[in-house]
Amino acid sequence: MAKYRKKPVIVEAVQWKQMGDHPAVSPFESDNPSVLCKHCSHYFSEHGQCLTLEGKHIVCPGDWIITGVKGELYPCKPDVFEATYSPLDEEED
Repeated sequence: MAKYRKKPVIVEAVQWKQMGDHPAVSPFESDNPSVLCKHCSHYFSEHGQCLTLEGKHIVCPGDWIITGVKGELYPCKPDVFEATYSPLDEEED
């Protein structure tokens, strides 16, 4: 199988911790808001949801909301974000 390197692109990202941190994140409606999430151990009542190209995705506290190269939005787990992205120097902006 061939290997490929991801092209370097600049994206905007905001770490979401609670409602109000990003305008595209709305409250997550759960049948069991007092149940703990298996991914982050926060109650579902503390989660949000984000409309992506694939539909609605749950946003856990601490996830990053990334705006892609065509304006699309998607949530990203903190460990994946840290492994994939690095801050842009002011000179590169």
